[in-house]
Amino acid sequence: MHATVTDKGQVTVPKEIRQRTGIRPGSRLDFEVMEDGSLRVQVLSQGADKLFGLLHRPGAATRSIEEMDEGIAAAAGERNRRASNKRTSK
Repeated sequence: MHATVTDKGQVTVPKEIRQRTGIRPGSRLDFEVMEDGSLRVQVLSQGADKLFGLLHRPGAATRSIEEMDEGIAAAAGERNRRASNKRTSK
């Protein structure tokens, strides 16, 4: 499938690809240039409809604010580590 880049750098993802990958308005994509010059695109998140049931989990242990803060800090640290690795590998 082909797509054209606009003068603003925008690309319309073909409908078939959006349907197959679940890309919806608000989805976030991660672009990575591979060693051979090809482009890898990964869907990072889906629309808000994918959040249904995220918070309520019967039988799941509750977490303290401190535990939530630790989890957020760990996830942010991992994201920063991956971003740093991408910058240094170029």
